[in-house]
Amino acid sequence: MTATLAQRFRPAQLLGAALLGATLLAGCGGGDGDDSSSIKVGTVAGPETEVMQVAKRLAKERHDLEVKIVEFTDYVSPNAALADGSLDANAYQHEPYMRSMVEDRGYDFAIAGRTFVYPIGAYSEKYDSIEKLPDGATIALPNDPSNEGRALILMHNEGLLELEDPTNLEATPIDIAENPRDFEFREIEAAQLPRVLPDVDMAFINNTFAQPAGLSLDDALIKEGPESPYVNLIVVREGDEEREAIQQLVDAYQSEEVKEKAQELFKGAAVPGWQ
Repeated sequence: MTATLAQRFRPAQLLGAALLGATLLAGCGGGDGDDSSSIKVGTVAGPETEVMQVAKRLAKERHDLEVKIVEFTDYVSPNAALADGSLDANAYQHEPYMRSMVEDRGYDFAIAGRTFVYPIGAYSEKYDSIEKLPDGATIALPNDPSNEGRALILMHNEGLLELEDPTNLEATPIDIAENPRDFEFREIEAAQLPRVLPDVDMAFINNTFAQPAGLSLDDALIKEGPESPYVNLIVVREGDEEREAIQQLVDAYQSEEVKEKAQELFKGAAVPGWQ
């Protein structure tokens, strides 16, 4: 049985995320409601925020729309802030993750537009090829449901283990049917994975956190290809997807200028999901 998101996150982690969200949003007030001239968008701090800053400039130039960017450092708070009206949209998550949050927490979300696929990769400071990874290796995984499943499916596809159901996007180590090489798994908050990399044999790290840590997808022992279904999204509350200001944000984001900025920042590891 696949654990729910609430079961998967430890209470301390959830409390920390909630406190972080409250700190980041303190003094920001609520969303802008029907104000068509200004919207608030949540992003995860790092290069994805820099990409959104280009969209912000274009939204102002093209539509006279003021985009206020609110940065977060975890994957939980931006959805909580969107649900409670503190944000008008967020842009940081792929659809499997959003669906798991909707199912687990009852959020009423909709997809307004697609952004980029940021392939996940498996990195190591000890080994320079997957063939050298030893039996019994310690492997760190993102501890959010969809990204953990994403990593395990990639291992399954590489023949490193066998999952009971390789189509289960929320697979966890308990869903491994065969582990012939006796790998040990550590479930770590996604943002902390670059920090634990020296302490494990291999770690699956989202490009959101890999690139700022100086990790290049070219150096990953295994990685997703451009066919990945994990395209990131601009997410809004249900009913807001056709709102004029939201459509103007999507128009500004799905632009050649934004594509070029993402290619610069992610060094070719950002695949446009709207083309």
